[in-house]
Amino acid sequence: MSIEVSTLSNGLRVATDRIDTVETASLGAWVGVGTRHEPAAVNGVAHMLEHMAFKGTKRRSAYAIAEEIEAVGGHLNAYTSRENTAFYARVLAEDVPLAVDIIGDILQSSIFDQEELQRERAVVLQEIGQAADTPDDIIFDHFQETAYPAQALGRPVLGTSEIVGGFQRDTLRDYMTNHYGAENMVIAAAGKVDHRKFVDLVEAHFGGLGSGTSLDEEKADYKGGNFRESRDLEQVHFLLGFQAVDYHDPDYYAALLLSTLFGGGMSSRLFQEIREKRGLVYSIYSFASSYRDDGVFGIYAGTGEAEAAEMVPVICDELLKLCEGVGEDEVSRAAAQLKASILMSRESSGSRCEQLAQQLLVYGRPVGAAEIVEKISAVDSTRIADLARRMIASAPTAATMGPIGEVMPFDQIVSRLR
Repeated sequence: MSIEVSTLSNGLRVATDRIDTVETASLGAWVGVGTRHEPAAVNGVAHMLEHMAFKGTKRRSAYAIAEEIEAVGGHLNAYTSRENTAFYARVLAEDVPLAVDIIGDILQSSIFDQEELQRERAVVLQEIGQAADTPDDIIFDHFQETAYPAQALGRPVLGTSEIVGGFQRDTLRDYMTNHYGAENMVIAAAGKVDHRKFVDLVEAHFGGLGSGTSLDEEKADYKGGNFRESRDLEQVHFLLGFQAVDYHDPDYYAALLLSTLFGGGMSSRLFQEIREKRGLVYSIYSFASSYRDDGVFGIYAGTGEAEAAEMVPVICDELLKLCEGVGEDEVSRAAAQLKASILMSRESSGSRCEQLAQQLLVYGRPVGAAEIVEKISAVDSTRIADLARRMIASAPTAATMGPIGEVMPFDQIVSRLR
């Protein structure tokens, strides 16, 4: 394995995945905090902090940050999820020191200028508005909130307009100080990078980072339920899901295989039955999302008002058929898809860097491709059917938006699945 991991004296983990056949490197800082670590009063602060980290430090203006990375042809970006926040770059191998310098600077010396905050707050409010105007996007927020009501895991990553509109500099500074500690962060790189030299660079730019305070992570409490919103849209957007598995569950890879064979491609059950045979949808797929202590399995579909009446019962029937059993040929096909996806992703330094960082945050160690492929290969049809029954026995979560008059009522969905 080309992977090496070191830990600095302050607890910061530094990991590299060397690829000798490229001339570039992808690198970044992954912080093990996200939306689920926010108190309700500051929902959206992790995402706002992600934006504001690029808006000026003690040494660089917002323009200088963009100018320096682009002057060497590099790319700098970030994202926020429910459990993580990432700041990452891709550069030529010779420019790795610059990228480490910039990321270290924005994560430790951001000044959160008030004028910049005013401007960026307006940008984020536009982002929130855009999401609200995109039904096949915002429906997932409604689904999440219904599955995990009145808890951090159910709140939107972007926050709400009311809360974001009130953010002040101290809110961001306090959040960064309390959550961006060395022991809750991984600095990773993949590509043409020497591990020892990279560790020395990270030590120089992050060695003074404090360990941070312990995280207050509210335990996930899946509830399920029903959300419906009538909107004047061309399509009905429908989500149906169930409690699934966390990252550490023995059936984690079985859940990925189940999702793949059920709604993960053109040969999947949902695509063949609902789109190809019946012509009821343009878009339909299933997904399995895992967290540190829970997970959800779901199906998304977009369809016309007239077709919705037939579509939802068919989805329910297909779920029940899944519980009756799956063929080994389906499992083999899904396993081939999943293995190919994993191995193909390893051709990208960005994917390898992110996978390495996420594995260290979740499992505390690198998980090689060979180990993952072996675990996928160990899943058989019996385990998948058992998992399907286990998930569908949980309380359903439904979210529906659009012209919903013809959509099967929630209580009838529940009855049909029992």
